[in-house]
Amino acid sequence: MSDAALPYAPPFRPQLAALGIIGSILVTIGVFLSGFVISEPAPYELFMAGLIGLWAIVGLRISRGVAPLLILYVLFNVGGMLSLTVMDDLAGGPMYIAVSLFLALSSVFFAAIIEAKPARLELIFRAWVAGALITSLLGILGYFHAFPGAEAFTLYDRAKGAFQDPNVFGPFLIAPSLYLVHGLLSGRILAAPLKLIGLLILALGVFLSFSRAAWALYLFCVVALVFVMLLKERTGAFRLRILVLSLSAVGLMILALIVALQFEKVSNLFTSRTQLVQDYDSGHLGRFERHRIGFLMAMERPLGIGPMVFSKMFPEDEHNIYLKSLTTYGWLGFLTYLVLITWTLSAAFKALLRDRPWQPFLMIAFITIVGHSAIGFVIDTDHWRHFYLLMGVIWGCLALERRHNRQAASARGIP
Repeated sequence: MSDAALPYAPPFRPQLAALGIIGSILVTIGVFLSGFVISEPAPYELFMAGLIGLWAIVGLRISRGVAPLLILYVLFNVGGMLSLTVMDDLAGGPMYIAVSLFLALSSVFFAAIIEAKPARLELIFRAWVAGALITSLLGILGYFHAFPGAEAFTLYDRAKGAFQDPNVFGPFLIAPSLYLVHGLLSGRILAAPLKLIGLLILALGVFLSFSRAAWALYLFCVVALVFVMLLKERTGAFRLRILVLSLSAVGLMILALIVALQFEKVSNLFTSRTQLVQDYDSGHLGRFERHRIGFLMAMERPLGIGPMVFSKMFPEDEHNIYLKSLTTYGWLGFLTYLVLITWTLSAAFKALLRDRPWQPFLMIAFITIVGHSAIGFVIDTDHWRHFYLLMGVIWGCLALERRHNRQAASARGIP
């Protein structure tokens, strides 16, 4: 997955070459900052808001391949704006929708700049890995109180890194983990030790988040990635390499897990968190009962009930992205969200195994979004910055695929 392997970037005029390089550097910095969201507005929001605004002034091109993403996200947020009209006390509602709109624009922005210059895919994922490694290390060191004030990187005795919530911290580490797994299985053997060390750091961060959703997401995504790679690369030598390296990686992770479980604090919390159903899931007004009541209530409220109102009516938030889209964005938002997820996954699935320079990145983003869509039934992914980044990556790759097909048809003389 090298920059040289991505030949489809449109040619820059000499006077714009430096501007393109600066733009790519700024995008890299922005993605790196996505791993540090201790407070809001986070540096990521401030930096990306300025970058998107500047890029729009300089000339951000939204092609036909990216336009559907923009339209769907606009409709989604229109639903959110309509939900504000039914609120008795607006409180933080407008700010919530403003953040939603910003994140939607960030997704469109990433898709557009990837289509403009595919080499940015490599930069994006390398920056993501760098940010993930640092925030994971902070979570690990914080969990074991390795330095004074380390508890700032934990919550309820769970690692959260430079995030506000362990349940966001864990899933944030999944896509960079897949990037390292892909590099481990398809890259040079000499680079394998460094990738393996990075993978172990991220895996330990996911484990110490003690997020059941993150654990399930990690396991599903890694297995799915290996499976898809086996489908794509059917030579015996490559399959043997995948088998050997996968078994080695699994062995090291099991060894690391055994070592971690020797700590009584880790062992006790692990035992508690591995229970499939917790008291706050099945108890009175627990997660599942809130889901049932919330969906029934939403059927009578086409415009929703407004942002953050659900948690004022019940002990906690929705903890379900599909219910959240109904309560916060109304029927319009819910239907739009379903269309967006269905369209994204179906289009990406069709292009998944095609031999393209951007195929590894599409594969990683597709698998991770599938996993996020599944855990969305028990967790709210609405304002997860990396989710919008993943959507941008997929739609950027789909726009590249569309352009590739159009150029191929033109070369064959097909109008």
